[in-house]
Amino acid sequence: MKRIFLTGASSGIGLAIAKSLVARGDEVWGTSRDPARIAPLPRLHPLRLDLADSGSISSGFNAALAEAGHFDVVINNAGSGHFGPAEHLSEKEIASQFQVLVFGQLQLMRLALNAMQFRPQGLIINITSLASRLPVPFMAAYNSAKAALAAFTMSIQLELPNSPIHIVDLQPGDICTDFNDAVTKGEEHDSRYQAKVAKTWDSVERNMKNAPKPDLVAQRICELIDQSNPPPQATAGDAFQTKIAPLIFRFLPQRLRIWGLKKYYGI
Repeated sequence: MKRIFLTGASSGIGLAIAKSLVARGDEVWGTSRDPARIAPLPRLHPLRLDLADSGSISSGFNAALAEAGHFDVVINNAGSGHFGPAEHLSEKEIASQFQVLVFGQLQLMRLALNAMQFRPQGLIINITSLASRLPVPFMAAYNSAKAALAAFTMSIQLELPNSPIHIVDLQPGDICTDFNDAVTKGEEHDSRYQAKVAKTWDSVERNMKNAPKPDLVAQRICELIDQSNPPPQATAGDAFQTKIAPLIFRFLPQRLRIWGLKKYYGI
């Protein structure tokens, strides 16, 4: 039985992870901005945490740690998205995405490292995205924030001194959840972008509906937790997005990468 801290446990991938973990007997402290939205499951302890609020992150994690005694695993899962042309992104929108997807998650990772440093072992899983390598058009702030978290994760993997703490960068592809319903969409008044924005959103919606269910990510999480030496980077999703596309793109020049992504999204 593991004691696990999980952000974003009220819906989507986070809810699927929480259900899988408690079903196998783990104790899970799951967070949400509104704990009332967290499913009432045995061994699932709801608590409030808002990644946009530094004080909420510290108080939420420390309260859960005091109750749990220790954490074997910390999973950075919660997130949000913004859709609209990068040219028109405001500083406020960019800052909001980076606070939730980078700064808040890094704060939580540092809290976890501090709590785990004297334990015989520990695992931190940062759920980034394949969008960090294969960016989605009109989601520049999301793509770049996920890439920043992935780069920071790799940096800390390089630096940890013979630590018993493993850190994994888990990069899902498209997963069929309600994430798109929560994406903030910019108001588009620039006629140069309107057709491309509409085509891309239709493609994003279609890909999401045809994507694997979040149980696939939950299964991958369970596999990582059970491994004594988990890989520093892992993926979850369909074979094309997680294996074929990244392999092809690794050897393509940037011009062809951009051309291929435009064709994929129909723009």
